[in-house]
Amino acid sequence: MSILVTGGAGYIGSATVDLLIERGQPVVVLDNFVEGHRDAVNKAAELYEGSIGDAALVDSIVRKHEVRACVHFAAHTNVGVSVTDPAKFYANNVGEGLALVTALTKAGVRDIVFSSTCATYGEPVRVPMDEEHPQNPHNPYGWTKFFMERVLEDFHRAYGLHLVGLRYFNASGATKLRGEHHRPETHLIPLVLFAALGLRDSISVFGSDYGTHDGSCVRDYIHIEDLAEAHWKALKYLASGGKSDFFNVGTGRGYSVLEVIEAAKKVSGREIKVKMEARRPGDASYLVADATKAREVLGWEPKYQTLDSIIESAWKWHSAHPEGYAR
Repeated sequence: MSILVTGGAGYIGSATVDLLIERGQPVVVLDNFVEGHRDAVNKAAELYEGSIGDAALVDSIVRKHEVRACVHFAAHTNVGVSVTDPAKFYANNVGEGLALVTALTKAGVRDIVFSSTCATYGEPVRVPMDEEHPQNPHNPYGWTKFFMERVLEDFHRAYGLHLVGLRYFNASGATKLRGEHHRPETHLIPLVLFAALGLRDSISVFGSDYGTHDGSCVRDYIHIEDLAEAHWKALKYLASGGKSDFFNVGTGRGYSVLEVIEAAKKVSGREIKVKMEARRPGDASYLVADATKAREVLGWEPKYQTLDSIIESAWKWHSAHPEGYAR
């Protein structure tokens, strides 16, 4: 029996596919390649190009490959675009997501691991943030993930769907084979490393007046290898009869934008020009996880505990792939 991975050509999805195959799991990838890359898909996976909202396609994949569980990554994730074009995000992340979950449920798939986000929490009222923290997203991206969480909860109550929602914090780093390549790139660590590689003139810091120790935003950076492991643990948890639930996935340690830049200078051995800019809409000041629940219930523990180790892995990948997955 197979595991369906939607968005398996993406940044976190491709790393998770690699790990599942390494653990002996047959994997089917469904991706429309709007965000993902063909070259990021493990050759041992069955690959389908198409929309997660195509119910007939999803049904045929489930039946042909005897899909027993789905890991659902496929979504738009650019926070800035979600603010300027929310219709695009609601149509894809919620509309297509609902169609996918409906098709899976009708086809008899009962276990789903959902790629959620700390963006569902919004501005923190306490830190670190546990799973009981109020959810009040500050941008449409966060709201789309929030709504999909509610969809999955309702499907659990009405149709017996079993779900684990992983609310992870800032995905980062690289494995030997998989790294970060978005079009356009908006995430801090690759942009800083692009500046170190001379692929851009400088790095912009958006906001220097947040209520943090140095005025720049603070984030909890979690390595994609550790995220992949969390999805594997979640699948095993559901297969063993674990109850539906949501879990934070983070290290519990926050680093500011300026600290990330300094760490990148140290790892790369290169100077990086910094430009201070105004705040961006939708950015929270301080997002750090309390991942105690994932450790205690899923038995998950992050291997990459320091910012330097995360950035070093990303530096190696970007240095070897300055154009990402471009041939």
